[in-house]
Amino acid sequence: MIIIKTPEEIDLMRESALIVSRTLGIVASEIKPGITTLSLDKLAEEFIRDQGAEPGFLGLYDFPNTLCMSPNAQIVHGIPNDTPLNEGDIISVDCGALKNGFYGDHAYTFEVGEVAEETKKLLQITKESLYVGMREFRAGNRVGDVGSAIQNYTEKHGYGVVRELVGHGLGKVMHEDPEMPNYGRRGRGKKFKEGMVVAIEPMINMGTQRINQLKDGWTILTADGKPSAHFEHDVAIINGKPELLSTFKYIYDALGISSNEEEEFRS
Repeated sequence: MIIIKTPEEIDLMRESALIVSRTLGIVASEIKPGITTLSLDKLAEEFIRDQGAEPGFLGLYDFPNTLCMSPNAQIVHGIPNDTPLNEGDIISVDCGALKNGFYGDHAYTFEVGEVAEETKKLLQITKESLYVGMREFRAGNRVGDVGSAIQNYTEKHGYGVVRELVGHGLGKVMHEDPEMPNYGRRGRGKKFKEGMVVAIEPMINMGTQRINQLKDGWTILTADGKPSAHFEHDVAIINGKPELLSTFKYIYDALGISSNEEEEFRS
């Protein structure tokens, strides 16, 4: 069942989403060769709690950490550990926060030092596909419109679109209806309405769309060992149009990046 949010509830969700955004900005400032994902995880947990929120992932479905940290061929749900990041790695950092009874859920794939050009392109196209999909999240459109837009944009570059993992509705629980696949057919699926809030999150592989899972029961990785990229925003339908609740601004501030990519999704 899709749960429509009131304007007041959306304001609370924006607060949770921005806590996640600021957390990712802090993580961005610390990512470099030699740092461990476990140390970044501890930093994120401390910051989230300092904001009067709770880590959204810690203990959720028995996940053991605050951040999902998935380097290189890992797609999502990687568990932080003591292995240092290396020059040329990429790493998806997915974070959640719970405050005032509502979740924020937000992700970004970072470059570690100098990254290969073909990997940079994967990250660029995947992030662009997020906004391509978001433009279709408006009242009267359907789930398949978002998925089709993301799929077409990424597959024309020869990339694989993960099928088994999808975006989702968001609210008082982390995963609500509707599921938001990154593939599909236009005009199919549930219709979007005013007050809906979803997490749109393209998970795009450089090679095959096929996946494997590690024995830890969590980590998902590409079947061919090629890199995967993952970007995620929280989006609400306000006045019939998609409006961002989360932001990459704090990441870009930390990395010295100038961007106007979010302007069309602000009121």
